[in-house]
Amino acid sequence: MREIKRIASLVGVDYTLLADNSEYLDSPNTGEYNMYPGGTPLEAAADSINAEATIAFQAYSTVKTREYIEKDWKQPTSVVRPVGIRGTDEFLIKLSALTGKPIPKELEDERGRAVDALTDSQAWLHGKRVGLYGDPDLVIGLTQFLLEIGAEPVHIVVSNSNEVFETELRALLDSSPFGAGATIWGGKDLWHLRSLLFTEPVDLLIGNSYGKYLWRDTKTPLVRIGYPIFDRHHLHRYSTYGYQGTINLLNWIVNTILDELDRNTIIPAKTDISYDLIR
Repeated sequence: MREIKRIASLVGVDYTLLADNSEYLDSPNTGEYNMYPGGTPLEAAADSINAEATIAFQAYSTVKTREYIEKDWKQPTSVVRPVGIRGTDEFLIKLSALTGKPIPKELEDERGRAVDALTDSQAWLHGKRVGLYGDPDLVIGLTQFLLEIGAEPVHIVVSNSNEVFETELRALLDSSPFGAGATIWGGKDLWHLRSLLFTEPVDLLIGNSYGKYLWRDTKTPLVRIGYPIFDRHHLHRYSTYGYQGTINLLNWIVNTILDELDRNTIIPAKTDISYDLIR
């Protein structure tokens, strides 16, 4: 959420974030105890009824909330998922359309750096087969990002799936040739995914900490993205939203691939005269 606030401030948006958890999930150690630092003031939350519009970052956990806002608050609502280039573009375009404010050059430059980073790494990502799991909106955002970088989602497991979600995800997969081989496994769990990883292996697995048991069993490299991440330190401090979040996602994914490549290169001299120092 800290990245969302930074982006909105750069655009010059007068906004209320419901709810702002950026401080109490990542607060500074000042030597003084404060149980609930930061957050959204109750007065600001109450005043959000007077907003021009509401933007939700999740669709499938906010269905009733958005219905209430539209009916009782008389506000238009929309859903954006600012993950990857396309998702962040849609978020900024929506902010600009609602406020009439232009997208600042600083964010345009951030976009350019993210695109440059994707270009640098694309050769290592193109055609990589990926399994992923998580909540519906996270999975849609990550799937869109994987399609942007030329990776191929293969197994997509969403335990709390529904027909509307699967229709949206299938349309996204069908929009790219990289999504042609994907299968959506709604209502399934990680035990089911374990079987899939044995019978139809992939190059990479993306999801939260619970995937470490699949990594142990199937030897499929795991990229920890999502919630919860209990078994690694500080990943929650890095944004997955916005153009800077795009670079973070790219960093975790491509370097996991390179780590695995080095781990499996028994005799580097057979691969390259430079011993694979430069990739």
